[in-house]
Amino acid sequence: MVMTDAIRKAEALIEALPYIRTFRDRLMVIKLGGSAMEDPDSLRTTLQDVAFMATVGMHPVLVHGGGKPIDRAMAAAGIQPRKIQGRRYTDDDTLNIVVRVLRNEINTGIVRQIRELGGRAVGLHTDSLQCLFGQRLFLPDPTGETGGIDLGRVGHVTWVDAGLIKDFCAAGIIPVIPCLAMDEAGGWLNVNGDTAAAAVATQVKAEKLVFLSDTPGILEDRNDEASLLSTLNAAQCRSLVERGIIDSGMIPKVEACLESLRAGVGKTHMIDGRVPHSLLLEIFTVRGVGTEILL
Repeated sequence: MVMTDAIRKAEALIEALPYIRTFRDRLMVIKLGGSAMEDPDSLRTTLQDVAFMATVGMHPVLVHGGGKPIDRAMAAAGIQPRKIQGRRYTDDDTLNIVVRVLRNEINTGIVRQIRELGGRAVGLHTDSLQCLFGQRLFLPDPTGETGGIDLGRVGHVTWVDAGLIKDFCAAGIIPVIPCLAMDEAGGWLNVNGDTAAAAVATQVKAEKLVFLSDTPGILEDRNDEASLLSTLNAAQCRSLVERGIIDSGMIPKVEACLESLRAGVGKTHMIDGRVPHSLLLEIFTVRGVGTEILL
């Protein structure tokens, strides 16, 4: 049994070899979300995968949000979350909590864990190490009023310092980026994590953009994990949206995938962060474990 297990491990390494060769020196943008961040064991195994990728010569770039920890911090401060068309309204008090949780708690914790796992990482969110820049976001007003709906200190990314990210990657250091952009006046903007990850992937010309969430990928029947759709193109995605199979929080992820593909990203993936080592299984095996979206 010991020899059999050793042979299986060797076979797994051999299976991964062509992928290691193909993706060596390529940038991979990974959006952390859902249980991939909330559950300590899931986060640990995901970061082990990320450290492995960096060790074999790939250049992973992590982008993260922090919706649930932010909600908990707001509740502790007695602040009631307010949503407009599904987006968090961000006043100054809310923004202070968002910035503190993303930078000082989540980002710091991710960087620390990667270092504990033998990797090298840096948080890109301070002064000369800020890499996301943006403008305030106004939603279209259904009443037709000009100016749009004000979301407070919510923004969208207009520029990414791709050179800064690539410099750290070239040095073997994993960039860890919270979904915070800086405006022209030097103030913070709260940015949607999926669109931030797509902006990063686009600007650095990533080989892959991977979204880790709480689902196995895109299911034709959301109650049946066996209905996983392994590969989809843009036309199929639009059809699934029209049929209501892709809905709610999955729509922004799919839109981010298609937008980044149109801008030159090689491939996009949606995988289950709850599955141990799902990141390695998706990248280093023939079958994969999630949904791959292509143009």
